[in-house]
Amino acid sequence: MLETQFSTAHRIDRDVGRFRQIVRGQVRRNLRKYMSSGELVGRQGKDLVSIPVPQIELPHFKFGSKQAGGVGQGDGDVGTPIGPGDPGDGSGQAGDQPGAHLIEVELTLQELAEILGEELELPRIEPKGKQNITAEKAKYNSIRRTGPEGLRSFKRTYREALKRQMATGTYNPQKPVIIPIRDDMRYRSWTTQPQPQSNAVIFYMMDVSGSMTNHKKELVRLTAFWIDTWLRANYKNLEVRYIVHDAAAKEVDQHTFYHLRESGGTRISSAYKLCQQLIEQAYNPADWNLYAFHFSDGENFGGHDDEICKQLLQEKLLPAVNLFGYGQVPGGFGRMFISTLLEIENEKLVASRIKGREAIYDVLKSFLGKGL
Repeated sequence: MLETQFSTAHRIDRDVGRFRQIVRGQVRRNLRKYMSSGELVGRQGKDLVSIPVPQIELPHFKFGSKQAGGVGQGDGDVGTPIGPGDPGDGSGQAGDQPGAHLIEVELTLQELAEILGEELELPRIEPKGKQNITAEKAKYNSIRRTGPEGLRSFKRTYREALKRQMATGTYNPQKPVIIPIRDDMRYRSWTTQPQPQSNAVIFYMMDVSGSMTNHKKELVRLTAFWIDTWLRANYKNLEVRYIVHDAAAKEVDQHTFYHLRESGGTRISSAYKLCQQLIEQAYNPADWNLYAFHFSDGENFGGHDDEICKQLLQEKLLPAVNLFGYGQVPGGFGRMFISTLLEIENEKLVASRIKGREAIYDVLKSFLGKGL
């Protein structure tokens, strides 16, 4: 009986594992499509995302209602060929035949990040600073037979003494006196658990001037979601700081970052200066893994501010961060800011154009495939 149960459980585990592999393969084949889908981001839960994949159904007969006509019913002569009926013009009543089906498959963000890394051939991150240092935390989660009297568990000791007296027949319900002996004593014990020190932070900077439409911000939101997914798979905890700017910069929360829209001009250097200040105030580059991403449609306030940005990047930001990514969404006129960044030769700087949702796949590969 036990062998049969084990065999059944083994087959179930094997089938579940095979199904998960099929799902992963389906997600990999359609990853470019999922990465451009805002619906996926909207379904994000605390630890899981639901991804629609095609459902495989076995063919089967479906019986219609009685007297509904069909093969073997109604008019017809022997030998009349059976073929497709009149295709019609689509103006008939609603049918009852099944169409294409999708099923929602839940994946953890960790699994999604693994698929992302495999498909985009992303390198594994090698953290710096104190990222690999672990502290130990004691957690009282077990019971043992020996220990100091200060950790003796009254409930467990009483329970063991009661069980012993009932088993030996010495327990008297009329006079319920429980006297523990040495073998009844139980003591609280602990295990030490590693507590990784996660020292990673992302700075998201975005132009919110009047030219940044909701469509452009949605491209930023989708790109940031996949950046988060990959980095969170490599760091247990991740701090995120949001900076918005038009002609001036300020720090905001996540909701404001994606929904704020101003009507002023654009001075990109204001965001870079604020990012530099936050790093100097709270994040020592020797101890923190710093990632900065800036998004804009490329319009900046004249060439003079471009030069200020170049100086800030070369002298302050690039020496401090692991990676600085610039994503330019469509729009803008004249000389674009990305042209200025392409003049800087530094492997930590990656500049890419986000031409539309379909380009997010390639943008992520250019951002995250630089070794980090």
